Amino acid sequence: MVLRVRSVLALVAAVALAPVSAGTAEIRHVSEYDISLGVLPIAKASFASEFGSSDYKISGTFRSSGLVDIITRISAQTTVSGRKRGDRLEAQRYNLVYRNGKRTRIYDVTYRNGNVTETTVKPEARRPENWVPVTERDLQAVLDPLSGLVFPADAKVCPSRLPIYDGESRMDLVLTPKGTRQFSTKGFKGEAIVCDIRYVPKSGYRQGRSDIEFLRKTSMEVWFAKAQPVNVYAPVYARIPTRMGQVYVTAVRYGN
Repeated sequence: MVLRVRSVLALVAAVALAPVSAGTAEIRHVSEYDISLGVLPIAKASFASEFGSSDYKISGTFRSSGLVDIITRISAQTTVSGRKRGDRLEAQRYNLVYRNGKRTRIYDVTYRNGNVTETTVKPEARRPENWVPVTERDLQAVLDPLSGLVFPADAKVCPSRLPIYDGESRMDLVLTPKGTRQFSTKGFKGEAIVCDIRYVPKSGYRQGRSDIEFLRKTSMEVWFAKAQPVNVYAPVYARIPTRMGQVYVTAVRYGN
């Protein structure tokens, strides 16, 4: 796949919102997603969310399938935990274990009041000369890639800009409303809010990289549906362009 799996994972993960009544003890809920390149299945994902009265945790797994496994096996396990702050979810710790064939890399990020206080990557990656380094300023007032795409019902669903940091790269997602669409899957049937999303790399990437330049010049589309019991909007569908074709992320289960 030309598009990095971490980028796809960031979009898929936000779909994993569990319906849970406010003020109850934490409740665990599992959602499942299919990922395809055009009509060809390439991956599956499963996510579980736990929401309490003031805190939350999202855990997920991702694994390649179909034609991708012929080339290399790709898998990932990811978690984020944090607290609910008004109209947003504020991460405290984000972790990703990413495996490509026999290679494994672990990303661990600690946040405080929306700012990154520590990042650990094992093993550390070698940086080419044309690498754009992440600065201290880049790590202020940022969102993690999992809960960054979850919006409480009283927040704007397509905000103008989402500053995302995933442990390696710092990017902006620029959102524009595109109306509504009907969406139906196991556990949900109703209206979804459609957002056009443009990817703007800021730092933590190799300058001139072909897939980065391709994404910079095009746009993605994400549909957000309301999870009624927890009163938030989260993605149920995403269309992500790559140089090999369109990648589609579809919730095959959303809610009960």
